[in-house]
Formats: sequence, structure tokens, C-alpha cells
Amino acid sequence: MNPVGAGTGPFELTKVEGTSSATLDRYDAYWGGRAKAPGIDVRFVPDGTARAAALRSGEADIVEAVPVSQAALLDEDLVTEVPMPRTNTLYLNTRKGPFADPSLRAAARAAIDAESIVKGVYEGRADVAEGLLSPALPWAAKLRAPVTRAKAGAPAGRTVTIGTFTDRAELPEVAAALQQQLQKAGFTVKLDVREYANIESDALAGEFDAFVLSRATVLDSGDPAAYLYSDFASDGSFNIAQLDDPAVDALLRKAGGTPTGDARRRAVVAAEAAVLATDAAVPMLHERVIQGDAAGVVGAAHDPRERELVTAATHVK
Repeated sequence: MNPVGAGTGPFELTKVEGTSSATLDRYDAYWGGRAKAPGIDVRFVPDGTARAAALRSGEADIVEAVPVSQAALLDEDLVTEVPMPRTNTLYLNTRKGPFADPSLRAAARAAIDAESIVKGVYEGRADVAEGLLSPALPWAAKLRAPVTRAKAGAPAGRTVTIGTFTDRAELPEVAAALQQQLQKAGFTVKLDVREYANIESDALAGEFDAFVLSRATVLDSGDPAAYLYSDFASDGSFNIAQLDDPAVDALLRKAGGTPTGDARRRAVVAAEAAVLATDAAVPMLHERVIQGDAAGVVGAAHDPRERELVTAATHVK
């Protein structure tokens, strides 16, 4: 499939070099008005350190997904942080293994010190999670009520394997921090860290006792009901926790069937509370978009969903 010339917008895709680069030229017939920039030269750079270096050296005007470890090395005026609807969550396997026991899931939840992870791994550039839905959805916090959960049991040295992936730079560090915290609580913890493409199928098949995932909580629809159903319904397509709870299913169906507005928001928060009560997922922190814009860039987009960087108004002075 050749994407060149396809799509709509203020720029036209004119050249693609595999997964290394792309070129876009201004599309003067765009219905929304003529773009201020004559074009965009794109480089796909998987290494976050290299992306940050490109901003420092002046090779790049806009850099997305600056790693936390690199943000402090950049001029503060070049870095923008935006709360995003993305939650770093520990999913616990409720179907088999140690975490099939609700009391051991509760013990894991009680052992996690999210604040130390925010300070240590994210250098303060994240928000401690109060629930699955982040500050990017400010209405959720206003509707939440306390959740009753199971009492923590004794791990007694039970061995658990935590899986995660390298594609988001901070996740292996988060997994290592969790390993220490859970071992301190009495678990024996092993880590399995791979690239996402090589670990997703095992995660979805329930091959891990726990899985650390940075998860977008509004998906393509912009509606958190879709994310909650996908991740926690018994027939959900992304049910890493292997959760099969009729009460949760009922609330997820209710949320999905409620008309938009305040009633749907209340139904979504009720479904979130039902999921949290099972300890199938332990939300730890909410990430932020960390984007770098060179001093001469005007009008760059700062999108909490990480979809948009350049608009018709974006240009370099």
C-alpha cells in the first residue's frame, strides 16, 4: 500500500522512505486555508535520546515524546508538558497464578508506592493516579467516591512474573521499581522485558502474573467507556487482567449504553469504581506529553492525545 498522495489536510504526503523519513508539501487547495509552512520534513527516530539531541543541535524544530530523562537537559523554554489521557497501570492476572487470589492482588496494590515512582523514574513529570482516568478528563475526579477493596493477604514468598516492554522508555524502570517494592512486601518477583511487538500476544493470552502498561484511556473514540470495556469486560478485546466479573460487565454495558452527557460520565465513573474494587488493575500514575519546540517555532500543536503536532498555523520564524 502506497500512502503517497492519499489523505486530506493542509499538507500532502509526497515521499515516504520506509520507517525512516517522510516529506510533506503544502497543499494550496486545502479547504481550510493555506498553511503558513511550505512543507514538513519528518524523521522517525525511535531513540528518545537521539530525538532530544536533534532539538538541542537545531536539527529538528519539533520533537515529540521527549523522554523524561532528557527533558531536564533541555532549555525549559523549549519543553511543554500537557496532561494526557494515558495511565501507567499494573494489570494483575485474575484468572490464574497468585493474583487469582483477591487478597494477594490487594497485597500487591498496598505494596505499590506510586509517588516514589513519579519522583524517581519520572522526575516529577507525571501525576500520581487517583483512578484509571487521568487529569486530562477533569470531570472524573469530581465524580469519584471512595472504593471498598479486599483486605491484603500475606504473599509468603509467592513468585510472580511481571512483563512490560521497551518501546516507552520509562516502563522498564517502572517494572524494576515495582520489583523492589513487591519483594519488600514478601513476593518473589521476576521480570520479562521485551519489545512490544514481541510481548503483546503473550500479555493478551494471560501468560504473565502482572503486566505494566502505559495505556491511552480514551482510545480513538475519545470516550473512556470504550477503553474500560476493551480492557475489563469479560469479552473485552484487550483484557490483559483476564477479568471475568458479571457485576463489572453489567456496569460496563450500562456505561456504553448511556446517552452522552452527565449521566454517561457518572456511569463511566461507576464502572471505573467497580474495576478498581477488584484490584484487577492498579493505576499508578498519569503521564504527560513532553514535547520539544525550537525557539523559532510558532503555533505548534500540544495535543494531549499525541495525534497532532503541526497545523495550518504552525511555522518557523
